[in-house]
Amino acid sequence: MEKFLKATKLKKAILAAAFLYCISAPPVQTAATAGKLPTELIPLGTVVGISVESEGVMIVSIGEVETQNGKSTPASDAGLLAGDIIKEIGTEKINSIEELKKIVKTNGSKAVSLKVERNGRILQFTVTPVLSVSGSYEIGLWLRDTLAGMGTLTFADPSTGVVGVLGHAISDGETKTLFPFRSGIIVEAKVASILKGRAGTPGQLQGSINIQKKLGTLYENSEFGIFGVIDPEAPISGKAIPICMQKDVKVGGAVILSDISGNVEEYNIEISRVYSGEEERAMLITVTDEKLISQTGGIVQGMSGSPIIQNGKLVGAVTHVLVNEPEKGYGISIEKMLEKAYFAKQTIAA
Repeated sequence: MEKFLKATKLKKAILAAAFLYCISAPPVQTAATAGKLPTELIPLGTVVGISVESEGVMIVSIGEVETQNGKSTPASDAGLLAGDIIKEIGTEKINSIEELKKIVKTNGSKAVSLKVERNGRILQFTVTPVLSVSGSYEIGLWLRDTLAGMGTLTFADPSTGVVGVLGHAISDGETKTLFPFRSGIIVEAKVASILKGRAGTPGQLQGSINIQKKLGTLYENSEFGIFGVIDPEAPISGKAIPICMQKDVKVGGAVILSDISGNVEEYNIEISRVYSGEEERAMLITVTDEKLISQTGGIVQGMSGSPIIQNGKLVGAVTHVLVNEPEKGYGISIEKMLEKAYFAKQTIAA
């Protein structure tokens, strides 16, 4: 039986925050926007819901189709792989699972041509659907076209409304590849409980997202965070503070802003090491705040994007946790986040 996996349209469904540990490909451009970046930003630390839709349809895994004559593997036989992104079927572009299912059903047993993106390359495959025991024509795929979860708002630019979230990319949980972003929204979220992190077992913030309470629109999913524009009526406020360039970040005390209990609070950390020449890992941080450690065990999923502030300046955002040492994690520099946010925005405008 062919299986199609699709994220449910959530209203106030309870779910676990899933955005923290994502390793992406290295950046493809340099700081094209240097000198044009904002010098002050509002640090936030607010937990939000994130819902994104794919460009094309991602293959999560390859399956078997149960037929009257036994099991068949049309997708595998054609050479398709998990992580492939189906862009077109026949002559039609597709962005949803339902579109693909409809075309396969209409074509019946006729072979169909698929245009697929794999590791940045466009490839062509031919797949012949088979008749399953349920009476439908299928090709044997698990697919995904949407993702939803929770993360933390890092900053808002009061002059443009641009916001940064997560500090890393949204990647597919099964294939570990960058999710093929087409569009997305930021929505209201609330933390309901905390799964405390322990050595070897990452913790997470658990809560609800309200898809009906839209806060902003996303335009970019990148290795340095996801970026968008906040809606004018969204309840975002705060005082703008100066940003700190990567070269000026120092080893020593700092704080993060995080929402783990319904309110954004300040927690003490130590910037234990500053890296040079590394794009997605600007600093090693250690949580020293006893209150945060007692509640979460350190850094947990859902806290990615929490702004890092040192000496009154915004220096970056929490991105990853060290699974065996949950009190430690990595941070991305605010400089890299801004470069990507405004490079992408200018590219879209052009």
